[in-house]
Parts: sequence; C-alpha cells; structure tokens
Amino acid sequence: MIQALSLIALVAVFVTATTTPVNMGLLAFVASFLIGALSGVSLDDVLGFFPGDVFVLVVGITLLFGVARVNGTIDLVVAASLKLVRGRRWAIVWLMFALAAVLMALGSVLAVGMLAPIAMPIAARYRINPLLMGMMLSHGALSAAFSPITVYGAFTSGMVSKAGLDVGPFVLFAVPFVLNVAFAVVLFLVLGRSLLRGDEQVSALDEIDAGGGGATLVRHEVEVTPRRVLTLGGMAVLLIATGVFGVDVGVTAFVVGAALLLISPHRHQDSMRDVAWSAVLLVCGMLTYMAVLKENGTLALLGEAAAALGSPLLAALLLCFAVAILSAFGSSIGTLGIALPLAIPLLEMGGIGAVGFIVALGFCSTVVDVSPFSTNGVIVLAQAQVPDKSRFQRQMLAYGGLVVVAAPLLVWSAVILPASL
Repeated sequence: MIQALSLIALVAVFVTATTTPVNMGLLAFVASFLIGALSGVSLDDVLGFFPGDVFVLVVGITLLFGVARVNGTIDLVVAASLKLVRGRRWAIVWLMFALAAVLMALGSVLAVGMLAPIAMPIAARYRINPLLMGMMLSHGALSAAFSPITVYGAFTSGMVSKAGLDVGPFVLFAVPFVLNVAFAVVLFLVLGRSLLRGDEQVSALDEIDAGGGGATLVRHEVEVTPRRVLTLGGMAVLLIATGVFGVDVGVTAFVVGAALLLISPHRHQDSMRDVAWSAVLLVCGMLTYMAVLKENGTLALLGEAAAALGSPLLAALLLCFAVAILSAFGSSIGTLGIALPLAIPLLEMGGIGAVGFIVALGFCSTVVDVSPFSTNGVIVLAQAQVPDKSRFQRQMLAYGGLVVVAAPLLVWSAVILPASL
C-alpha cells in the first residue's frame, strides 16, 4: 500500500511541476516528509538523506560562473575566440558549439544563456540559419552535460554510486559528447553547407544593444582587466586543484568564488543572482525523495515490475523512449531522477550492460533539451532575431521531435545493444 502511494506521489510531483511553475524539488521535499512519515522513516533520517555534497557543488560552480559573467570574463573569452577563427561564418558556428561545451564542462548550467545573446544576433546579421546556430549552441552545451563537475554529472554519479554500480566518469562524459557531436555534424551538413562557400566574415564580438526601439548589433571590444585575469586564474586553479590534486570540486569552487567576491565585492555583488537556486532545490529534493523510496521498498517493487516484462533489452528501449519524451516537456534532472531508480532493477535482471544503460538514459534525458519547451530552447527562441517567431518555434519543435525519436534508437543500437551482447 505504501509503495503504491509513494509512486502516486512521484507521478503527482512530476506532473504538477511540469504543468505549473512550481519547482519539482520543492514538491519532492514535501513528498519526502509526508511519505517518509507514512512509511515509518524518521524525520532525522529524511533530513540525513539531503545530498550536501551536491548542494555545495552546484552552488559553488554557478557562483563562480556568475562572477565570470558579471565582470565580463565570458565576453573576453568569446571575443578572443572570434578573433581566433578570423570571422569565418562556418567556423563561428562550430566555435559557438565548442564554447558552449567548454562552459558546460566547467560546470556552467547557463552556458546557452550566456552565449545565445551573442550568437543569435550574429546569425541574423551574417545570414547564418538561426535554427542551425541555436541547435549548435544547445548540442554544444549538452555534449558536455555529464562532465564530473556539472549538475547532471554529479547527480548521475551520486545515484549510481549509492546503488553500488561502477560507471566511470570518462565513459559517462564521452558517450553523450560523441553522440551530440554526431547530431551537430548532421545538422551542419543539412543546414550549414552554404557557409563553406560564403566569404562574409565577422570581424569582432557583436552583442545586443536594446536601446533605440529595437535590438540591433553593435561592435564591441572587450578589454583585458585585472579582474578578468584573476577570474581566469581562479578557473585554472579550480581545474588544477580538482583534476590534478583531487580536491573536492564544490569546495574549491566555493573558495575561489568567495575570494573573487572579497577582492571586488561591489563589482561582483550581482553574481549571486546567477547561482542556480532552482536547480539546487530540484536536484537535492529529487535525490532526497529517491532515498526515501529506497528506504520504504518502493524501488524494490519497481524492480519486480521490470522483471515482469521478460525482455531486458526491450524494456531498456521503452524506458529510453519514455525518458526522451518526458524530458522534452519537463525537467531533465527530474526525469533522470525517476529513470535511474527504474534502471537499477532492470540491471539486476541481467542481459543489459550497466554502464551502457546508465549512459543511454543520461543521454536521452538531456539531448532533447533542444526542444522549445526546455530551458535551452526557450532561451534560443527568445534571443532569435527572426521575422516570424511562431514559424521559428515550429521549426524548433519539428527538430526536437526528430531528436526525441532518433536519440533513443541511436543510443540503444550504438551503446546498449553492443554492451549487452
């Protein structure tokens, strides 16, 4: 009885958060307290399930990137990168892909939000297909979504490690990266081949000037300042401390971010607004509720239901499709938080490679963020300088639908099936 009630609460949390602006994590915390009490799980135990390490990671990383955005370090990196490609239109498209990937890999969940105000006006001015530019931005960010220091990477690694599974961080990162690059290559071949023949170039960083009754592009030179140099140095410290010496990522990001704030507190005071509090609440709430479901036996019940399907490979394909569809309209983290506990009982049945299946679910839950209903998609749509936003939205929706269908089939045949033979 309590397991059925737990599942009903889980569905209610997902549906409510998808159809209303209420944060899924907030609802998940409420469900944790209520279902925990009904299950005989003490309040102290429920509070003990709170993932403090994930909280520190997400807050620390997004704070650091908030500082980088406020003091213009991100603009400096983009400007230097544009000079590096010498303004070639085809190279700019791939540059935006690469920049989005780098920013996401370093932990910025706002990578598309940082770059879209620059990239989409450039696309309009230099006759680059806006759908191509917007989707390349999204695929670039999503290709690096499972870096060990991103929300997605930390969330997935935390859940699978608690389940006793060993999914290496390199594989978790590499497979979604390669598959997103594959989508980007096909996208460029279909929509961007004409850029290879053009000779018009972008010679400097362009940005939106919202004054004068409409958004236009203006030439903008970004200077190297002591604050920006210190910020780049702080990011280098983060990479070296965590990658070479194994220092905790979240703690290091907190220390570096706080140091930059103390050096110039008034200049950086707006950086706190960039902390992804909604993502923190969502991730921590879902992880807490999943721990409650494990404690009260609900996940074990799901395992028995998965076993009843008979074919693990078929169940894996169906779960990949379900994850892609749900994530296209809802939260990727929330969907992944539901899917991973379902995957674990399937793995216990045998016949499926654990690493391939976990990675496939991660890929399916994130790649569909090209949808206009996702955060990335909404940002791209908002920043697109097109004469007909409704038509552009339909184009994004059509491409998103294609990805929803193609991604599960691709990852199932390329990753799950070979790993299970």
